[in-house]
Amino acid sequence: AAGKDPLEGQRHCCSVAQLHDHYSLGYPDLDELQKNPQPLIFDIEVLKVEEPGSYQQDPWAMTDEEKLQAVPLIHKEGNELYRQGKVQEAAAKYYDAIACLKNLQMKEQPGSPDWIELDQKITPLLLNYCQCKLQCEEYYEVLDHCSSILNKYEDNVKAYFKRGKAHAAVWNVAEARADFAKVLALDPSLRPVVSRELRSLEARLREKDAEDKIRFKDIFSQ
Repeated sequence: AAGKDPLEGQRHCCSVAQLHDHYSLGYPDLDELQKNPQPLIFDIEVLKVEEPGSYQQDPWAMTDEEKLQAVPLIHKEGNELYRQGKVQEAAAKYYDAIACLKNLQMKEQPGSPDWIELDQKITPLLLNYCQCKLQCEEYYEVLDHCSSILNKYEDNVKAYFKRGKAHAAVWNVAEARADFAKVLALDPSLRPVVSRELRSLEARLREKDAEDKIRFKDIFSQ
């Protein structure tokens, strides 16, 4: 990367600025139109007509009231997709629901009762999103989101459990054990589930140690 512009590919500008900097819009036909302006006729083909209420709006197009009303429906759709095994699609639904609430939360004073109420609605959606990301093996995203939850809610058992599984998956053994220990301290009834995760981690560690021994033995024999 030496000698390269770190902002290359990240700049966005209007056509006038593009012409000023590069003397071109990047497309020959647009350059010709810029030199010789002329009236244009656009043909628009209608592919489908949707009645109001027959489709789900994007969050940016919704009013605040519509966003609040849409969140439970989107959440339900995400749960149904997850039960069907469509994990990626479910994650997208949870993400949309979180986006609606985050947009509303940005308008509130951090720490205010309304802000906290919205944050408590975001948390279960974010945990569902993390569950999807665990299954998609996107462990570092799970670590980030669960840690953000625990920075605000130190007694969230689900966040500790999911973060523990993510730590275990990326070989953060001490951190995984600490999170699983916290799960047991907060909810002893989860001991069978935690024990199963710890046994799985120990088995993976033994397997990794055996593989490392074979690998080093082969290196030294060569």
